Amino acid sequence: MSKRSPPARLLLQWRLLPLLFFCLILALAPSLAEARAGKSFGGGSGFSGMGSRGSRTFDQNGAAPITRSITQTPRATSPLTGAPATAAGGSFFQRHPFLTGIAGGFLGAMLFSHLGIGGAMSGMLGGLLTLLLIGGLIFLAIRLFSGRGFSFPGAGAAVPRSVGAAAAPAPQQFRGSDTTVDDGDLAAFQETHAAVQEAWSRSDLGRMRQLMTPEMLSYFSEELTGNASQGVQNVVSDVRLLKGEITESWVEGDLQYATAYMRWSAIDQVVRLGRGPGEPDQVVGGDPLVPVESEEVWTFVRRRDGDWLLSAIQQV
Repeated sequence: MSKRSPPARLLLQWRLLPLLFFCLILALAPSLAEARAGKSFGGGSGFSGMGSRGSRTFDQNGAAPITRSITQTPRATSPLTGAPATAAGGSFFQRHPFLTGIAGGFLGAMLFSHLGIGGAMSGMLGGLLTLLLIGGLIFLAIRLFSGRGFSFPGAGAAVPRSVGAAAAPAPQQFRGSDTTVDDGDLAAFQETHAAVQEAWSRSDLGRMRQLMTPEMLSYFSEELTGNASQGVQNVVSDVRLLKGEITESWVEGDLQYATAYMRWSAIDQVVRLGRGPGEPDQVVGGDPLVPVESEEVWTFVRRRDGDWLLSAIQQV
């Protein structure tokens, strides 16, 4: 097995160094929130994959995955110990604890700043963090160019074959017990669909509270607040359900869930608050004359013999 020539190894090290800086910057960069005027409920752009579906919240059901939910993502466990399983080797910062320390230092500095701890202490912490950063980068550069890499105890340890064999198959997750619902339930879902559209267009949180779970109400309230802060309102009118069918239903304890596929059309537009029809710049987005079609999967939940409440929406 031939060794790389010194120029080739040097070139590889020079390529690794910018990658290291990029990873550090990416880890410390603030998240960029999407800011767009008037997230549309009718078009589904602001409501893709949210809510809870009980034990099936994160199942693949042919629709967009749920990304906003109070339900915790299930964690795989090791059949040998019952402890949460981790990916081999861990993340970049898990395998390089020095970089984790630098990132933590920056976060601490930002926290001090927001808490108003300034003056000499803030300057001293800033200087110390700067020295740590410079020292850390020098250390990493030396490791790179000395050819020793980033070996840490246990980082490259091989997993015994017996452990790999014992790890499969993983235990199946509880998904409730399948059940059935009738046409009367489907009619109730369709009525709730229309009522939610009407309440959304009127920004009527009181009515929404009667139609959905508290979790879903919080998401709708958040979107309405965002629209109002930008001086706009999403109006969905002339709603027509083109197709509706039950895709699955199940029970978990005293709760019953049902999911329905819905294809519908509506006039979906975003208008400026305080502007009347026909006034200049009244319509911010959408067409007041051309309906748009949407495909969504709505999940409903109820207690035994109770009323159905909207508990999740997914785009298709």
